[in-house]
Amino acid sequence: MASAVEQFFSVRAKIAAAEREAGRQAGAVTLVVVSKTFGAGDIHPVIEAGQRVFGENRVQEAQAKWPALMQAFPDIELHLIGPLQSNKAKEAVALFDVIETVDREKIAAELAKEIARQGRSPRLYVEVNTGSEPQKAGIEPRETVPFVTRCREVHGLAIEGLMCIPPADENPGPHFALLEKLALEAGVEKLSMGMSGDYETAIAFGATSVRVGSAIFGSR
Repeated sequence: MASAVEQFFSVRAKIAAAEREAGRQAGAVTLVVVSKTFGAGDIHPVIEAGQRVFGENRVQEAQAKWPALMQAFPDIELHLIGPLQSNKAKEAVALFDVIETVDREKIAAELAKEIARQGRSPRLYVEVNTGSEPQKAGIEPRETVPFVTRCREVHGLAIEGLMCIPPADENPGPHFALLEKLALEAGVEKLSMGMSGDYETAIAFGATSVRVGSAIFGSR
């Protein structure tokens, strides 16, 4: 089986090809390597290979492994891509550079409070539940634009993008198209969409970052 480093270079090459295919600038898409459930020993070779942007699902798991890695590699950028509980807002603001899963009023209020208290401003994305799946986190598509407006006007939060995870059993294209449309309406520029199985499709629909884990590290 190919090593994580070999798979990492393969994914990077496919991203570059998808950018060309979509007529987009080289380097337009940021690769977020999803390292959830993998330890520092698994992640280290990928950092050594040049990767600096990583995604984690859980605040607690990230706290256990990333501070030491970030001390060794100060230019690491860490994204929270899993659901955020309001009681973890303090830790999330302290640790993450980007929080991609703002999806309700209570989270927005807690983040605003912690950003003011800590004087640290992670970049923020609103997560959209494009498939309206009851078991999934994310705000409903029809509520997205008003919610982004409230985040800005009520809570003073700078929302820079939208994020989605399409339903596993559906063609992701229409979901990516919907997210792109909502971003335009909300006046945000960044689109975090596409994972190991569909990141090339997401790039064709305007993704500015893709979140790839199992195509690099293998299945968990």
